[in-house]
Amino acid sequence: MAPPVLLEVENQIAVITLNRPERRNAINQHLLVDLYGMLETVAANDDVRVVIITGNGPSFCAGLDLDAIGKEDLFDPRGDGKDLPDLMRACDKPIIAAVNGHAMTGGFELALNCDFIIAAENAQFSDTHARVGIHPGWGMTQLLQQTVGQRRAKQISFACQPIYAHTALAWGLVNEVLPREHLLDRAKTIAAQIVQADPQLLGTIKQLIENRNRAPLETALDTERNGFRQFIRDQINKFKSSPKE
Repeated sequence: MAPPVLLEVENQIAVITLNRPERRNAINQHLLVDLYGMLETVAANDDVRVVIITGNGPSFCAGLDLDAIGKEDLFDPRGDGKDLPDLMRACDKPIIAAVNGHAMTGGFELALNCDFIIAAENAQFSDTHARVGIHPGWGMTQLLQQTVGQRRAKQISFACQPIYAHTALAWGLVNEVLPREHLLDRAKTIAAQIVQADPQLLGTIKQLIENRNRAPLETALDTERNGFRQFIRDQINKFKSSPKE
């Protein structure tokens, strides 16, 4: 049996591929266990600077596998209390979602937990929690409105209708839309550009941007300014301690 998640690392870029195409990459316990393990692996690997998550086949991820609900532990698949948003937030490396097809419900949430999304022209996003009677748990009700605004989030989540790629682009849900055959190459191109950045400062900037999710604007600005002041002090001390010719 093929593994439900694949991992490839090349040129400091990790590509995590959901690999249950016969089930539209639907989420079961085995897939979660492998995905969680790979997220921890790439987070701890100093040779990995950027992560791409995509899907094999015509879908990115169709959400929870309905055949697994009630039969498998989808909330705490490894029995260690760690959940998908915890692992995504614990990774200080940029995570790009390359959405190659359907991103439905839990699959949509997986994409929303990434730092940003690029999509194939055939991609579509839908929140069907209300239709199928499954309570959201990976941030749909918060991350979606943060991305597209509350009114559009309500429309998406109340009507349970798909949002197609070009509408998703116009609404700010995705950053770019490309032909499907160019999607992964484009994701790798962006990742290669990110690899050129200073890794420590990149992690700092990611944290500073995300501070705005948790703090008022003035507090977030103060945090950035304080960091800049410390940076200047460090540079002065480094200059003073450097050998003089």
